[in-house]
Amino acid sequence: MQYMLLICGGPEAAEHAEDGCGGWSEEMAERGVLRGGAGLRPPHEATTVRVRSDEVLLSDGPFAESREQVGGFCLIECGDLDEAVEIASKHPAATYGSIEVRPIWQP
Repeated sequence: MQYMLLICGGPEAAEHAEDGCGGWSEEMAERGVLRGGAGLRPPHEATTVRVRSDEVLLSDGPFAESREQVGGFCLIECGDLDEAVEIASKHPAATYGSIEVRPIWQP
């Protein structure tokens, strides 16, 4: 199944704009999970992932804070939501912002 990883952050995210992905892109390319773009399913089907102190925190739906905004995205293809969350939790942006994981609409 395909998932869109919406990489979100507040004003502090600008400090990390030049950080790169710290090997994440290379690891995911090696795993063969990175894909192209597509439409998204409705926001109520989204799962938001935050990592704080090495703990993965999940919440249903999109982020609520209006200060946050989408700063980037990744399209992945993996077995299920658990794998998508595992991939999102490894992204460096999850440590200073949040990553919304949304399934792609597939008729």
